[in-house]
Amino acid sequence: MLLLAVVALGLRAASQGGPGTPGAVAGARAAAPAPKRPLEITWVGDTTLGSSRGLPPQDGTTMLAGVRSQLAGDLVLGNLEGTFGTGGATKCPAAKSTTCFAFQAPPQNARALRDAGFDLVSLANNHAWDAGGTGMAQTTRALDAAGVRYNGRPGEITILRAQGRTVAVLGFAAYAWASPINDLPAVQAFVREAATKADTVVVTFHAGAEGAGAQRTPAGMETAYGERRGDVRAFARAAIDAGADLVVGAGPHVLRGMEVYRDRLIAYSLGNFAGYDNFAVHGPMALSGILRVRLAGDGRALGGRLLPLRLVGKGLPEPDPARTAIGRVASLSAADFGRTAVPIDDQGRLLGDARGRVAPTTTVDPEPAAAASSAR
Repeated sequence: MLLLAVVALGLRAASQGGPGTPGAVAGARAAAPAPKRPLEITWVGDTTLGSSRGLPPQDGTTMLAGVRSQLAGDLVLGNLEGTFGTGGATKCPAAKSTTCFAFQAPPQNARALRDAGFDLVSLANNHAWDAGGTGMAQTTRALDAAGVRYNGRPGEITILRAQGRTVAVLGFAAYAWASPINDLPAVQAFVREAATKADTVVVTFHAGAEGAGAQRTPAGMETAYGERRGDVRAFARAAIDAGADLVVGAGPHVLRGMEVYRDRLIAYSLGNFAGYDNFAVHGPMALSGILRVRLAGDGRALGGRLLPLRLVGKGLPEPDPARTAIGRVASLSAADFGRTAVPIDDQGRLLGDARGRVAPTTTVDPEPAAAASSAR
């Protein structure tokens, strides 16, 4: 939830002497501002609140009930995989198709995001244009009415405020209706511009191949359905080089690993967060999570937590007592990133070094790496 931090400034009494004593003079000086507490950013993956494949009851308000208490933090962000609107043409043919999916939920379903605690959703993804420009306009109107901010359209810098800081949020994807993920010089110029407007820069992206075979994060360009969906490693690191403080992704519909680059955290995919009869709910496709990251005033990652989820029934998230997602992300991180992998303990805590920063691992456990390879 959006918060404006109120930092109490106090005067320290250096002695019990009267106004004329040296101690009283020193105590009367304005104390230096207390350090701001870390900023906690929460991120989830692909989220759909209904489509022609199925509409949730009660305008979607019950879909996220099982995890509402876990959607905490100074700012809660997610990827909106679909549109809000009514009627109009969609990208799919009139006849039912087994290969074309257009996601459109009623405008009032946007309130379910607000009620669950979301501050912002990304529109930089392949389903944001399912109903064309008209659908995009209806979606932004529905989000405005619900009090949920959004990002991801070309050149869009969304500024939020939390803990006395300004936070710029950018969104990238491989589509004309999003800021371009495949143009790295443009990515860096955009991030640098955002860094002049805010204290902290958060970059979200939608990229990569899809499905159970896409759990690994490869080096180089990824493709899906004939689309060039980004060289996610090069993109994320280029964004950080230009001034991004946190880079978080979605798109593959499965969990991927996390790494640390220049003291900044990169989470390559949090999988599917919630759907309604439109996401697969078996095997690795059913694993999900909520990522919380604490950022220092200078943007360094100080630690965080991965809260493991599982999609059940028609695609609703609920806490996973088996904590399967934690082991999967730890294994994939080690396999794909080695010494830059984010260390995660069995409770989902992102481990830090002696100075409190998230620190990459120094060794790679060959067993998790082998397990990740076999799960591909």
